[in-house]
Amino acid sequence: MSRWKAAAIHMSISATIGVVVGLLLLFVWYPPPYFHAAGADTLVVLLVCVDLVLGPLLTLVVFKSGKRGLKFDLVLIGLMQAAALIYGLSVVLESRPVFIATSIDRLVLVAASDLDPADLAKGSTPEFRSLSLTGPRLVGTQMPSAWQERNDVLSASMKGKDIERLPKYYVDYAIAAPALLSKAKSLDELKPSESEQEKLKVALDASQHVAGQVVWVPVMARKAWLVMLLDRDTGAPLRAVDINPWRH
Repeated sequence: MSRWKAAAIHMSISATIGVVVGLLLLFVWYPPPYFHAAGADTLVVLLVCVDLVLGPLLTLVVFKSGKRGLKFDLVLIGLMQAAALIYGLSVVLESRPVFIATSIDRLVLVAASDLDPADLAKGSTPEFRSLSLTGPRLVGTQMPSAWQERNDVLSASMKGKDIERLPKYYVDYAIAAPALLSKAKSLDELKPSESEQEKLKVALDASQHVAGQVVWVPVMARKAWLVMLLDRDTGAPLRAVDINPWRH
């Protein structure tokens, strides 16, 4: 077998693994439209370099039919590639969005790495004490009524730990929806670009709402801003759209 054929076989195996990981990224861990906003595109480049380039390239370099110690070299390459892939996947899982939480006049996309395990363990209900593997859960946040606790929340926010990073203060979205809805804006105040107008139209069609029935709030994520469309009357989330509300 030539080194080119060996590298091609290795590439096909790596590509199969890459496709499976890519599907998990795109449709499970980082569902649209959070893929770019949460920084998954950067992580994909890292995984592609590791999975599709590093292993097959090393095989191309070391492979020589009949070479003494060839099996050892190939096993070593496989182990190196597997270790790099496992590390890359651990980074991907730590960065995945797990909650999308209300925060005064917006929603905030919260990644697994944003939450301290000790804070997560204090979640107000069991579902707020676990990290989703199938996309972010929509939750509300509610400031405590006791002054000491309110001061504790404000003190934590001064240190970069805002209320959306404190599951102790998570509540069902329906409880926080009226307050968020009071801060929402009409679509007339959204100025999408020409390409974004098409995204908005598709989102409205999918929601089965007309423009007059819809308001929006910004969604803050790690790499980009998005827009969440809400039902004007109930505050129910309709669709997150890849539109930057501050671009214009």
